[in-house]
Amino acid sequence: MSITDFLTDLFNPDLAFLPKALAIAVMSSVVCGVVGCYVVLRGMAFIGDAVAHAVFPGLAVAFVLQGSLVLGGAVAGIATALMIAVFAQNRRLKEDSLIGVFLVATFALGIVIISQAPGYAGSLQQFLFGSITGIPDRDLYLVGGTGLLILGLVFALHKELVAVSLDREMSRAIGLPVFWLDIVLYVLVTLAVVISLQTIGNILVLALLIIPAATARLLTDRLGVMMLLAPVVGGASAVVGLYLSWSYDTPVGGTIVLVATAAFLASWLFAPRHGLLTKRWRRPRGSAFDEQLPASDLAYQNS
Repeated sequence: MSITDFLTDLFNPDLAFLPKALAIAVMSSVVCGVVGCYVVLRGMAFIGDAVAHAVFPGLAVAFVLQGSLVLGGAVAGIATALMIAVFAQNRRLKEDSLIGVFLVATFALGIVIISQAPGYAGSLQQFLFGSITGIPDRDLYLVGGTGLLILGLVFALHKELVAVSLDREMSRAIGLPVFWLDIVLYVLVTLAVVISLQTIGNILVLALLIIPAATARLLTDRLGVMMLLAPVVGGASAVVGLYLSWSYDTPVGGTIVLVATAAFLASWLFAPRHGLLTKRWRRPRGSAFDEQLPASDLAYQNS
């Protein structure tokens, strides 16, 4: 399918679900790209996976009650994130152990709940792998409003979130409320995950948080630039992925993730400074100083 044909389908009244799917895919990818920068910076990819599973009971309850999947998932995910943050205050168990406990428990609860609903098998597949059909208008507005809320909180608390991500002990020493900032970040991750479930699915949603941010991390040493590049990579992956999915009749979530992964691999190979092949090409022409120059730390290049 040519790009012209795809654009024609976007404006086809009989395919009203397609532009809504594109809008939600782009909005969620942009938001996940921004929030994912903190996830990558902090090295907490596991919490994104846990939250993606934690929203499942809320999705199941919303499906059974014929309510909003976005609201149901948000309530369940935020509740689980708060429990993880509270339980993590007991240092006898590490945070990753608690995340593992809540991950499997909440996902199992969701499976039990949705199994009680008639026709749950097809709905379970949509929850896990995403679907571009049947997106109601209210979810489109809800995703847009939630995305603006997330970006507003990120803008307001950017310096504090970066400080806690880079050095928690120093943040405590200067008086930052580390516990509450942890909760804010967990909630932001939860909301970013929930608004992405419509098109990407529960299984693959973690990719939207990690891959664009990781790609941007390879392309720059400056956090400000990274937070601009990550949503661009995520949004572009959503557009190209949906186009390829519609053209070749492939699952939209998987296609978007594969496009984002291709961007990551290209950056890993050809990034101007940190690309594997770029380093090899530059090596014969570089000096001994170039060989030993370490990668700049984001902590010192924050903008």
